[in-house]
Amino acid sequence: MATEQANDYTVYDSPVVSDELNADLVAIAELVQTVAQRYGGNSIALLALLRILEASHREICDGPFRDALPESRHQLYSFLKDMEAEGGWPYIPRMKLRSLISWLDEQFQDAQEREDQPSDQPGQSQP
Repeated sequence: MATEQANDYTVYDSPVVSDELNADLVAIAELVQTVAQRYGGNSIALLALLRILEASHREICDGPFRDALPESRHQLYSFLKDMEAEGGWPYIPRMKLRSLISWLDEQFQDAQEREDQPSDQPGQSQP
Protein backbone atom coordinates (compact mmCIF):
# COMPACT_ATOMS: atom_id res chain seq x y z
CA MET A 1 0.00 0.00 0.00
CA ALA A 2 1.74 3.13 -1.20
CA THR A 3 1.68 6.36 0.68
CA GLU A 4 2.30 9.88 -0.51
CA GLN A 5 2.84 13.13 1.33
CA ALA A 6 0.27 15.90 1.14
CA ASN A 7 0.95 18.94 3.28
CA ASP A 8 3.32 16.81 5.42
CA TYR A 9 0.47 14.41 6.27
CA THR A 10 0.50 10.81 5.18
CA VAL A 11 -2.24 10.00 2.71
CA TYR A 12 -2.90 6.34 2.08
CA ASP A 13 -3.33 5.13 -1.47
CA SER A 14 -5.27 2.04 -0.57
CA PRO A 15 -8.60 0.49 -1.46
CA VAL A 16 -9.44 0.52 2.25
CA VAL A 17 -9.06 4.30 2.64
CA SER A 18 -11.29 6.37 0.36
CA ASP A 19 -10.45 9.72 -1.18
CA GLU A 20 -13.18 11.26 0.98
CA LEU A 21 -11.63 9.86 4.16
CA ASN A 22 -8.18 11.04 3.07
CA ALA A 23 -9.54 14.55 2.53
CA ASP A 24 -11.19 14.50 5.98
CA LEU A 25 -7.99 13.27 7.66
CA VAL A 26 -5.85 15.90 5.98
CA ALA A 27 -8.35 18.63 6.98
CA ILE A 28 -8.26 17.43 10.61
CA ALA A 29 -4.45 17.34 10.63
CA GLU A 30 -4.23 20.83 9.10
CA LEU A 31 -6.69 22.20 11.68
CA VAL A 32 -4.69 20.68 14.54
CA GLN A 33 -1.48 22.21 13.14
CA THR A 34 -3.17 25.60 12.70
CA VAL A 35 -4.32 25.59 16.33
CA ALA A 36 -0.86 24.48 17.49
CA GLN A 37 0.79 27.31 15.54
CA ARG A 38 -1.76 29.86 16.75
CA TYR A 39 -0.95 29.00 20.36
CA GLY A 40 2.76 28.37 19.87
CA GLY A 41 4.66 29.48 22.95
CA ASN A 42 1.62 29.00 25.18
CA SER A 43 2.41 25.76 26.99
CA ILE A 44 -0.97 25.64 28.79
CA ALA A 45 -2.91 25.94 25.52
CA LEU A 46 -0.71 23.36 23.77
CA LEU A 47 -1.10 21.00 26.72
CA ALA A 48 -4.88 21.39 26.42
CA LEU A 49 -4.61 20.55 22.70
CA LEU A 50 -2.56 17.43 23.45
CA ARG A 51 -5.06 16.38 26.10
CA ILE A 52 -8.03 16.73 23.74
CA LEU A 53 -6.19 14.72 21.07
CA GLU A 54 -5.41 11.99 23.58
CA ALA A 55 -9.01 11.97 24.85
CA SER A 56 -10.32 11.77 21.28
CA HIS A 57 -7.95 8.89 20.56
CA ARG A 58 -9.19 7.05 23.65
CA GLU A 59 -12.88 7.72 22.87
CA ILE A 60 -12.52 6.46 19.29
CA CYS A 61 -10.65 3.34 20.45
CA ASP A 62 -13.16 2.51 23.18
CA GLY A 63 -16.25 3.30 21.10
CA PRO A 64 -16.56 3.25 17.32
CA PHE A 65 -13.28 1.41 16.69
CA ARG A 66 -14.05 -1.38 19.15
CA ASP A 67 -17.56 -1.69 17.73
CA ALA A 68 -16.13 -1.99 14.20
CA LEU A 69 -13.64 -4.77 14.99
CA PRO A 70 -13.97 -7.93 12.91
CA GLU A 71 -16.22 -10.68 14.21
CA SER A 72 -14.55 -13.73 12.64
CA ARG A 73 -10.99 -15.06 12.66
CA HIS A 74 -10.71 -14.65 8.90
CA GLN A 75 -11.84 -11.00 9.07
CA LEU A 76 -9.52 -10.38 12.03
CA TYR A 77 -6.56 -11.85 10.13
CA SER A 78 -7.30 -9.64 7.12
CA PHE A 79 -7.72 -6.61 9.36
CA LEU A 80 -4.41 -7.21 11.17
CA LYS A 81 -2.64 -7.79 7.86
CA ASP A 82 -4.01 -4.50 6.47
CA MET A 83 -3.16 -2.68 9.70
CA GLU A 84 0.44 -3.91 9.59
CA ALA A 85 0.78 -2.95 5.92
CA GLU A 86 -0.55 0.55 6.66
CA GLY A 87 1.90 1.26 9.48
CA GLY A 88 0.67 -0.58 12.54
CA TRP A 89 -1.21 0.64 15.58
CA PRO A 90 -1.43 4.42 16.04
CA TYR A 91 0.43 5.44 19.16
CA ILE A 92 0.25 8.71 21.02
CA PRO A 93 3.39 8.84 23.15
CA ARG A 94 3.18 10.61 26.47
CA MET A 95 6.09 12.69 27.59
CA LYS A 96 7.41 11.27 30.83
CA LEU A 97 7.40 13.77 33.67
CA ARG A 98 11.03 12.96 34.46
CA SER A 99 12.01 13.68 30.85
CA LEU A 100 10.20 17.01 31.00
CA ILE A 101 11.86 17.95 34.30
CA SER A 102 15.27 16.93 32.94
CA TRP A 103 14.74 18.99 29.77
CA LEU A 104 13.58 22.01 31.79
CA ASP A 105 16.60 21.65 34.10
CA GLU A 106 18.93 21.67 31.08
CA GLN A 107 17.20 24.78 29.72
CA PHE A 108 17.53 26.50 33.09
CA GLN A 109 21.23 25.60 33.39
CA ASP A 110 21.91 26.89 29.86
CA ALA A 111 20.17 30.16 30.70
CA GLN A 112 22.15 30.47 33.94
CA GLU A 113 25.44 29.89 32.09
CA ARG A 114 24.58 32.60 29.56
CA GLU A 115 23.76 35.04 32.38
CA ASP A 116 27.00 34.21 34.23
CA GLN A 117 29.21 34.90 31.20
CA PRO A 118 30.89 38.32 31.28
CA SER A 119 29.43 40.89 28.97
CA ASP A 120 31.52 42.68 26.31
CA GLN A 121 29.63 45.94 26.75
CA PRO A 122 31.62 49.20 26.64
CA GLY A 123 32.29 50.85 29.96
CA GLN A 124 32.80 47.61 31.82
CA SER A 125 36.31 46.65 32.83
CA GLN A 126 37.65 43.22 32.03
CA PRO A 127 39.97 41.47 34.59
